[in-house]
Amino acid sequence: MSLPLFLPCAAGVEDWLAEEVATIVPEAAALQKRRGGVALEGGPHEVMKLNLECRLAQRVLIEVAEGPYAVEDDIYALGRAVDWTQWITPGHTLRVDTTATRSPLRSLNFVALRIKDAVCDALREAAGERPSVDTRHPDLPLLLHLGPQRASLYVDSSGEPLFKRGWREDKGDAPLKETLAAAMLAAAGWKGSAAEGGALHDPCCGSGTIAIEAAQIACGIAPGLKRRFAFERLLPFSDADSRAAWQRMKSHAQSRIHPSAVPIHASDISFRMVDFARRNAQRAGVEAAITFHGGDALERPPPPLDDSMPGTLILNPPYGERIEVGGKAARREIEPAADANRALPQDFFARLASHWKQAYTRHPAGWTAHVLSPDMKLPGAMRLKETRRIPMWNGPIECRLYRFDLVAGSMRKPAETSGPT
Repeated sequence: MSLPLFLPCAAGVEDWLAEEVATIVPEAAALQKRRGGVALEGGPHEVMKLNLECRLAQRVLIEVAEGPYAVEDDIYALGRAVDWTQWITPGHTLRVDTTATRSPLRSLNFVALRIKDAVCDALREAAGERPSVDTRHPDLPLLLHLGPQRASLYVDSSGEPLFKRGWREDKGDAPLKETLAAAMLAAAGWKGSAAEGGALHDPCCGSGTIAIEAAQIACGIAPGLKRRFAFERLLPFSDADSRAAWQRMKSHAQSRIHPSAVPIHASDISFRMVDFARRNAQRAGVEAAITFHGGDALERPPPPLDDSMPGTLILNPPYGERIEVGGKAARREIEPAADANRALPQDFFARLASHWKQAYTRHPAGWTAHVLSPDMKLPGAMRLKETRRIPMWNGPIECRLYRFDLVAGSMRKPAETSGPT
């Protein structure tokens, strides 16, 4: 069985996701980058491998029906066109979620009920019984997307979104999604080797998401190795051959785990958060790969590195829509602001850049810094000239990932120069 697959991702991540998918399933057919994700053709093998290995996608969706619609009855007919006996039995449960883009239909809840009715009617006719609805942990999660004129119905093979890696239990006030952390690392070109990124340091680590994601990359740990997926309960994946193939995939992923070839460091002003991060890293299997410290980002010295080892600073610093800044900077006068950086000390980023200039530009192999922020004027506030700015979304917050090359000499941004947006 080969069906159209779609892997949605955050806006702006499509290029890196397409590259990742091509690496995971190089034999996949019809691989296409689309707005908001990547499409390809695949069967059970591709579905299982993408769920296990993909870091950047939000889900692995299997398209089971697609067509035009004008009224709710067209949606019911779309659902009835699928042979649901190939997917579930009456003993399974289901849930239908609906999204829409400029749909003429008024009630998404009613449309979801029509798909539910289609599945239940099909099973009742075929087996004499109908499945039940489970809104929390369904065996068959369905996603219906309504465009202006056409609708697509998907089986969500992932179940819980893929950013839920299975190790996060201790959270801070504004935890970063693992998929966004992976996107930041991909955008920075950090791949866990001396040649591609070098050492890594997150001086505002919070509950440790960036450092843990980096350590799993450096250690070759598949992101889905510690969790379960919805496809494991569906009929196309329940035959003996599919179960054996799934066990082989997980065994192979387990066998390729290795020690990190580069040092990874994480620190935070809050010792409570450092403790959270350390416990999360232990559950993720990478505690030995990360060196944790407490300390203020404005004062912590860079990790000691061999002269030939480059370094990458990558951080998601506090900004007012997410979390208040702490540490030495928080004890200084804070001025109100109307933008997304409200409640931040006015000179926090300038002082952070000054600290970097004093401490990080001395390393022979050099450091690069990558900062995620919603402030479009961040380079000016830091008095740095960015070498790249990449649009990214932190949930509903539009951000930029700024790259700064930390070199000796003046770091002041020239007044007449501006970077691309």
